[in-house]
Amino acid sequence: MHPMIKPALRRAWRDRQTVQYGVAPAHAVLLGPVDNTTAGFMELMDGTRSLVQLREEAARVGLPPGTADRLVERLSSAGVLDDATADREASASVSDLLRPDLGSLSVVHREPGAGLRRLVARREACVQVRGAGRVGSLVASTLSAAGVGEVDVVDGGHVEPWDTTPGGIPAGEVGERRDVAASRAVGRAWPWRSRTRARSRRKVGLVVLTPRDGLDAYAPDPATSEGFVEAGTPHLYGGVVESTGVVGPLVLPGASPCAGCLLRGRAEREPSWPLVVGQWRTSSRRRSGVPACDSALATMVAGAIASYALSFLDGDGDCAAGYRVRFALPHLMGDTEQFSPHPECPCGAASVTSDRPPSAGVVEEVTMA
Repeated sequence: MHPMIKPALRRAWRDRQTVQYGVAPAHAVLLGPVDNTTAGFMELMDGTRSLVQLREEAARVGLPPGTADRLVERLSSAGVLDDATADREASASVSDLLRPDLGSLSVVHREPGAGLRRLVARREACVQVRGAGRVGSLVASTLSAAGVGEVDVVDGGHVEPWDTTPGGIPAGEVGERRDVAASRAVGRAWPWRSRTRARSRRKVGLVVLTPRDGLDAYAPDPATSEGFVEAGTPHLYGGVVESTGVVGPLVLPGASPCAGCLLRGRAEREPSWPLVVGQWRTSSRRRSGVPACDSALATMVAGAIASYALSFLDGDGDCAAGYRVRFALPHLMGDTEQFSPHPECPCGAASVTSDRPPSAGVVEEVTMA
């Protein structure tokens, strides 16, 4: 191991003996007390020295025996240290396009080398995006840009002018098949050093449902996802309807509320809900105008959907399961809607309970003495 203070974490001294690594409370760490000798020694943790060499340096500057190992252990457990030699072969495959993503992963995942392992694992993942409008095409290209190895896009018809967006399908591809145009956007975003993408027919690990008609994300039809529920395939909803963006829920079949649970729960609270949704769907099929989908809102929603998808693929749990976030113009003050499994839904999620850890919001403090 070659210990290295994570480059992504900014450093600042709170006082003469307390140093803070990281800016925002979610991932910041306070270390203290730190004397001048220890502070100078920590500067040597730049990835160029092995642990054996750091022990020698600690003895040279007069630190007590065992100090180097103790500091490495505490800094590692606090999420401050990375390993500069972690999986050299994998690291060599990471292009500069992915370095910012790697830095972010190194902050989110505390143990040394964990960020690199997750980034490399993304290359083996397969995601299917269903819907290639403004939101869906941008979700697909963003997932590819973040290192997901296989992103398949499913949609019919041809690209209309209102399907295009920067980062997704460009305006020059109006008239092309939607799935083909979206796949080209995915290919352009491919960030790995090797430009060859293996088409290995991997098992789809996540389906992202981003219908061009945002109503189908706001009030999803259980029939659309019935096959995913039966197959146990995780799926995530998102889209824009009128001037409101919706992100979620993530459905873990048999463990979290599905579209059928949402429909049954809403119908209990509002008996007219199925009738109203049916009228909306009918009017959507008959309408000839262009559906409302603000460019900035679509971009924001696509980013949030992709972020939830990546968190799931990275193994960060079910942070979006059973929840939906709504962003309404003009203020975009997001509100969260929580869903519950319905006892009469055949998905079986009502028999499962989950404990969710509280979100981090306080700077962690680590005693160095």
